[in-house]
Amino acid sequence: MGLVRKDSRSKQDNPMYNHRLRNRESGSSSIFGKDQNERESQDDDRNLKARFGGYNFNVSTSKLVAILRSMSDKVRWPKEMRSNPNSRNPDHWCEFHNDHGHKTTDCRLLQGEVDHLLKQRYLTELFSERGKKAYMKNRQEPPKPPSPKRTVNVISGGEDINGVTYTTTNKVSKVTITHGKRVRHVLEEESITFDDADADGVLSPHNDALVISLLVHDTNLKRVLIDPGSSVNIILLRVLREMQAEVKLIPKVHTLSGFDNSSAVTKGEVILTTFTEGVVKDTKFQVVDMEMAYNMILGRPWIHERVVVLSTLHQVIKFPSPWGICQIRGDQHTSRSINSVADSSTGNEEK
Repeated sequence: MGLVRKDSRSKQDNPMYNHRLRNRESGSSSIFGKDQNERESQDDDRNLKARFGGYNFNVSTSKLVAILRSMSDKVRWPKEMRSNPNSRNPDHWCEFHNDHGHKTTDCRLLQGEVDHLLKQRYLTELFSERGKKAYMKNRQEPPKPPSPKRTVNVISGGEDINGVTYTTTNKVSKVTITHGKRVRHVLEEESITFDDADADGVLSPHNDALVISLLVHDTNLKRVLIDPGSSVNIILLRVLREMQAEVKLIPKVHTLSGFDNSSAVTKGEVILTTFTEGVVKDTKFQVVDMEMAYNMILGRPWIHERVVVLSTLHQVIKFPSPWGICQIRGDQHTSRSINSVADSSTGNEEK
């Protein structure tokens, strides 16, 4: 029969016993004893000035969390911790989670939320002098694109086609910038997400295609379709002529096939410079001589090269850049106008 060794220490010498005894004596209802404020007061770094996102603040982490609470729904508060409470450190309290297990200053979700708010220009008034200098140093705007020499708006028929009048919306490209990071690091440190805020101004419900405007070569090109279903980038020969860039055409013929097995022979290839929120890229296009509702189609080659993540539901594309995650809003009005023309044309053919 084996012997079981008992701890020779008395209960009074046992630290766990003493810990539980102190809890009972304090009158706390928590199994870990001290309430939130008492436990937080044991953290040596509670009153140290906060540092998040590489920037120094002039308030403590505890005060920063209190400020976040006053910001209401602007802050994405964490869900309840899933780990077993008995397995967490009872002497470490996180004010952001409002639970024990780790210190507030070590909370990764708090760090991520502060970074998120800084991207939206919140909390910058809380920077220390050192933090302000670092922030202003990193606050470099993307270079401005050259002024377009012309605008290609519609393909044919002027501004009124089949009774549908085209108007230009006042929407402009909206950019959310995170400073001081290289492109290859952006997706590792940030997530591209879509939420209800991205759908502000979008008419719902809808099944509209994602259509944007883009500066290509030296032309402000409207009615550009973002199409992940296309394996090539396409531009119309007529548009190339309007851009006065036909001289760039390379006579290299390809046959393009549609989903219905129809085919079209290209007139050649052309490499044009595209400007997307400060990022300048040379992009290869297949040139076709036909009529279609769009001036240009940006397919998977452009989408993948630019690491574009798109949402037709939210009518926006997002992509990394040296300045952080950028976005370009879709022109839902133009998309609906194009669909109206298509529906009208189909109706006339059926008659």
